Amino acid sequence: MSDTKQRLLDGAIAAIREHGIAGVSARTIAASAGVNQALVFYHYGSVDELLTAACRTSTAERVARWSAPLASVGSLRELLSVGRALHEEERQLGNVSFLAQMLAGAQADERLAPPTAAALQLWVDEIDGVLRRLLAGSPFIEVADVPGLARAVSAAFIGLELYDGVDRDGADRAMAALDQLALLLEIVDDLGPIARRALQAKVNRAVRRD
Repeated sequence: MSDTKQRLLDGAIAAIREHGIAGVSARTIAASAGVNQALVFYHYGSVDELLTAACRTSTAERVARWSAPLASVGSLRELLSVGRALHEEERQLGNVSFLAQMLAGAQADERLAPPTAAALQLWVDEIDGVLRRLLAGSPFIEVADVPGLARAVSAAFIGLELYDGVDRDGADRAMAALDQLALLLEIVDDLGPIARRALQAKVNRAVRRD
């Protein structure tokens, strides 16, 4: 990738962080990138195409950054611990707020919706794999919609980023509540074989009723 194209990608992200999605334009992006605004259209064709490329590229980089830590977790509580570190680092870098702004922009501009959803799906796919591994052999795998749960986790982190800006203590309590839920699931998984079989039978009956 040329230096100018990379500067435009970085400029698009910086412009959204500074001005929000409503204040992004070829002019504000070019100013952040330190280039002539005509280069936005020369290299990317439109502002929307540049934002799409910036969203896809930056999200892929952040998923790659956290892939190894996520792959190393051995329990749901460890997953939440990594999630806390991820949340803090991404909050400080402004990456989650960038994705949140793209999601907000997609509400008004349908052209931004598919690429933003595709970027978010990168996180969903990563978390989906972790959840499947952690829940393997658990009674909860019988009733858990793992893809749906992975989407809920991804959406929750974006929501917590926004909530964090107005109520930091509330966001911390939400994370603590998730930690308590993970602890409860671990306690269930640590039950003896007789209790686990009884629980599994109860889960199976509940699934059949549904």
